[in-house]
Amino acid sequence: MSNHPYDQLGPDTVIDAVEAAGYLSDARLLALNSYENRVYQVGIEDGEPLIAKFYRPGRWTDEQILEEHAFAAELADAEIPVVAPLTGADGRTLFEHAGFRVALFPRRGGYPPELDDPDALLVLGRTLGRIHRVGAARPFRHRPAMNPKEMLDDSRAFLLERFIPRDLRPAYESLTADLADRVAPLWAEITPADCQRLHGDCHGGNILWRDDNAHFVDLDDCVTGPAIQDLWMFLSGERLQREALLSELIAGYEEFMDFDPRQLRWIETLRTLRLIRYAAWLARRWDDPAFPHSFPWFNTDRYWADHILELREQLAAMDEEPLRLL
Repeated sequence: MSNHPYDQLGPDTVIDAVEAAGYLSDARLLALNSYENRVYQVGIEDGEPLIAKFYRPGRWTDEQILEEHAFAAELADAEIPVVAPLTGADGRTLFEHAGFRVALFPRRGGYPPELDDPDALLVLGRTLGRIHRVGAARPFRHRPAMNPKEMLDDSRAFLLERFIPRDLRPAYESLTADLADRVAPLWAEITPADCQRLHGDCHGGNILWRDDNAHFVDLDDCVTGPAIQDLWMFLSGERLQREALLSELIAGYEEFMDFDPRQLRWIETLRTLRLIRYAAWLARRWDDPAFPHSFPWFNTDRYWADHILELREQLAAMDEEPLRLL
């Protein structure tokens, strides 16, 4: 039987939380596509629906969540298209209801950007340049900084102890040790001067494209790290195509922010860290009933075999020349 904290989050609790914040709901409720947190569109009497975000218990401190909110508000104040949380009559953006920490957001429409469209990449680059210009103005005090210990070492240890099938453990242990050896000298190149406040989880699913503009949502994973972290996930395809898209992205970016091309050396390092951390994220959330339902392919023999193959490809990719700006 499930005994997860979100088991206590039913429709009545969601509506009660919104009404406790001062909004009268018309009881229309739509669960949105979110796994780490729980996010709902809630209908409002005589008004536009709101988005209610219920933060996963135990993941972030109040200070870390409020720093996320402050960063979003700072970006919005700079007229950058981000979706920032609403401020209540008491000036707060975070409140508690029935044991959950909750934030409300305005609803924004849109659709994912066309990431193979050079014009879209130019707009994304410009918007990220503006975001990073604000992000570089001051540091986070409470949000984490990217680091390979948490992303690779701790993730690897957790998976080896609890999830990797017994017959695949020697291969996974050896392969991830080799990857850690490759990551270490490249990560050592990253200095504090290379790092700043970032969105942290920049991919097409966190962007709403509307009126030829990229509206960034969900700063839940905002971190301190190198600028390239917010850029590389928009690249796909064969090497020449990635270089063409990258060049458009950086052309837009540099209208507002300088880009150090030495950061291109870190793309495959960051991809490797994300792949391992993503697998560990799914594993750590496997007691949440939403995860086995939404990711039925995870934790199968096929999944782990494919994961190891993908990491072997990463080991080779880290030996290749970095992408070039055309």
